[in-house]
Amino acid sequence: MKNIYNICNTINNQNINNMKKIALVNHKGGVGKTTSAVNIAAAMVKKGKKVLLIDTDPQSNLTESLGFFDNKITIYDSFSKGTPLPILEYHKKLYVVPSTLDLAGIEIELSTRLGRERILKELLEPLEKEYDVCIMDCPPSIGIITLNVLMATDEVYIPMLAEYLSFRGIDSIVVFIEQVRKYYNPNLRIKGVFFTQYKENRVLSRKIKEQLEKNLGDVLMKTKIRVNVALAEAQSNGKDIFAYDKESNGAKDYKELVNEILKR
Repeated sequence: MKNIYNICNTINNQNINNMKKIALVNHKGGVGKTTSAVNIAAAMVKKGKKVLLIDTDPQSNLTESLGFFDNKITIYDSFSKGTPLPILEYHKKLYVVPSTLDLAGIEIELSTRLGRERILKELLEPLEKEYDVCIMDCPPSIGIITLNVLMATDEVYIPMLAEYLSFRGIDSIVVFIEQVRKYYNPNLRIKGVFFTQYKENRVLSRKIKEQLEKNLGDVLMKTKIRVNVALAEAQSNGKDIFAYDKESNGAKDYKELVNEILKR
């Protein structure tokens, strides 16, 4: 495995904008990106932040998990036609830019457009002073949408499972992020890697954690998101974990995760 710790710590981070921008990135599916994006955003609101949550995944899981369906205008329109980002109010201080399945074809639509990797960055510029934090949920792939997100953000967090294939795959996503930093966005930085659906009593989980600690050092976050059925139940009810069950382990874990994020 490459020395990921060195890659993460050789990147300069000079955030000159007012809005803190965070991307949840992993090219593997099922690692908890959407769940984490929603609940990190909700925990940020608990800290008094005004948060913009952006769904850039054509599957629209984030959009639908917060109760937004059949949206007439979505992020697809902004990518395709250049219209301002459509912003929906989930509740006070938490706002959502919805996605749609139409976004799946955007890579072909943009194939000949100059500056196509900067579209999201430019769409966010008018909102720099409107929100304290912007959190972006990426699709489980490496393509023009993910590149747009990495161009628009300075901070990347990588959720992952404590499983062998997830462990093997982290190297490739880190190398991709490093290439984006090198050629497109010199301010880009991997701020943390954290476990989701974590089971402390599994021998495999503990072994993978120990191996990542050797490779990542303090880039591996102390907070681990435990397996918690309330997280899935919250999504099926169109709510974040704090609105659904603020006393659950899921709520406690995401609260701790955001405390750790804000200290980095």
